[in-house]
Amino acid sequence: MAAVSSASDSGEHRCRHPPERRLLILGGPQSGKTSSANTILGNEFFDAGTETTHSNVGQTEIYGRRVTVVDTPTWAIPADPDEDDEEAETDNAGAESNSPARPPPSLDSEGPCMGAILCPPGPHAILLVVSITKPFTDKERRAAEEQLTALGGGTWRYCMVLFTGVDKLTKGVFIEEHIANTGEALQWLVERCGSRYHAFDNTRKETEENTQVPELMEKVEEMITDNQGWYFEVNELILLEEEQARRALEEERMRMEEHARQREQMIGGPPRELRLLLLGWKGVGKSSVGNSILGRRFFESGQETELCLRRQALVCGRRVTIVDTPGWDWFSVRRTPKRIRQESQRGAALLRPGPHTLLLVLPVVSSLTARKRRTLLAHIEALFGDSACLHTMVLFSCGDWLGRTPIEEHILRGGRELQRLLEYCGNYYHVLDSKTPGKDRSVSLLLDRIEEMIRENGDRAFLPIQDEWLSEESSYSSDNTEPEDDCRGCQLQ
Repeated sequence: MAAVSSASDSGEHRCRHPPERRLLILGGPQSGKTSSANTILGNEFFDAGTETTHSNVGQTEIYGRRVTVVDTPTWAIPADPDEDDEEAETDNAGAESNSPARPPPSLDSEGPCMGAILCPPGPHAILLVVSITKPFTDKERRAAEEQLTALGGGTWRYCMVLFTGVDKLTKGVFIEEHIANTGEALQWLVERCGSRYHAFDNTRKETEENTQVPELMEKVEEMITDNQGWYFEVNELILLEEEQARRALEEERMRMEEHARQREQMIGGPPRELRLLLLGWKGVGKSSVGNSILGRRFFESGQETELCLRRQALVCGRRVTIVDTPGWDWFSVRRTPKRIRQESQRGAALLRPGPHTLLLVLPVVSSLTARKRRTLLAHIEALFGDSACLHTMVLFSCGDWLGRTPIEEHILRGGRELQRLLEYCGNYYHVLDSKTPGKDRSVSLLLDRIEEMIRENGDRAFLPIQDEWLSEESSYSSDNTEPEDDCRGCQLQ
């Protein structure tokens, strides 16, 4: 639980209404959060044109009071738990082209606790910014709830909804009517905040008749009076967890920088090559995964892959060659057409002298039953032989659906069948956000993990290629590869 403290409890303040007001601003993507902070401060303190990844502090004076405003990174929109698993697996293969991608938390992103401790001893008001130009659905409602839960208990009594974009309201329509007509999710949020709300037009902040900031501060004073002069204080245990998370991020950043420096110092010879074969069911997002690893849209996602396609790019100091393959049937090898099975084998042939790793793509939203697991293993062994398990890695796609949940926790929740699949692969796995191509940190960690597997295999590639797989290779290879896609310079055989 979070602590709630009265201003009179602090050695810094001896009266119920201290001469300082501290405001913590929270909000989702493109809610107008940073612009609202600038409106309150009366100046362009924060850069509203870029995504906020660190909590920022600004101060100003309003009617003799010092006002501290903390702008925070946007909260993540959680996945919908009511969606059917198999339908979600199919839909996510083409999600790039149909809906905007939700950015995953970056290496530098922070939670709301960091923002709260930047206005010590704690915020008097927590402003939840909601844009009226964007639909406020149950997903957004759960995002707000999760954000405040991260701060601890007792937060709602300090919350107020701050609507932005009111200049976009239809003429004659007031904010109360907008709340009534928008839906239950928004009405729930307003009621949860004790029916405290305010509306901002961030395009009017320079006008002389602008009274929206003084009116906001009057509502803040009313809330402070209702709370008997108390402010919100984050629980020390939560602060300790936040600091540990920040320290882990900093250590990871330093490790990545050192790794990059070591690669820059390597001289002589062509780039190290990794050859990867993407495998899996239909609709699991193999093409999107290939695009994420290579950092460009080489493969066409959103439609069923019919023929193997080979593409190559320099990624994190390595030459990475990927072959995308058609998807298998969900329930049995026999139901996978012979042509598709041959294409999977031909994909391996396109990575001569052989792929280093078979990447088995599995969405994190997928539930793995015993039948599905047996079907996956039957495909791998029937197509590539019993030794394929030594070169197979499970690559979890759609990693943005995890939010802040560690992949290890997801694996524990996935049940015995998922754990048995990972045991078959020697517990080699990685999670990737396939909606955001070019995220070097996640991809770099994946490539490090693949090289670790290769070392375990004695620096040998997987060589399952048989003569019959090559019978029609030339016709496919000439259509689906580029002149520079040549493996002859490979250093890692």
